[in-house]
Amino acid sequence: MFKKKILIIDDTEFMTKLISDVLINEGYEVVTASNGRQGIEMVRIEKPDLVLLDVVMPDMDGFEVCKTLR
Repeated sequence: MFKKKILIIDDTEFMTKLISDVLINEGYEVVTASNGRQGIEMVRIEKPDLVLLDVVMPDMDGFEVCKTLR
């Protein structure tokens, strides 16, 4: 059975690590991006099943990322 892939887009390293560890322990495959632009590229490359997106990020906020991904 294939693991579901989750992309975490968050500029806070601590939160990314914390969420990643929990999801990995639950059996998910996790990929991460540290900003909005990188996150958009990771969606194209990795084709995740779910994206967890921080709203408050420097270069491109989560709302802009969400609009772009739609």
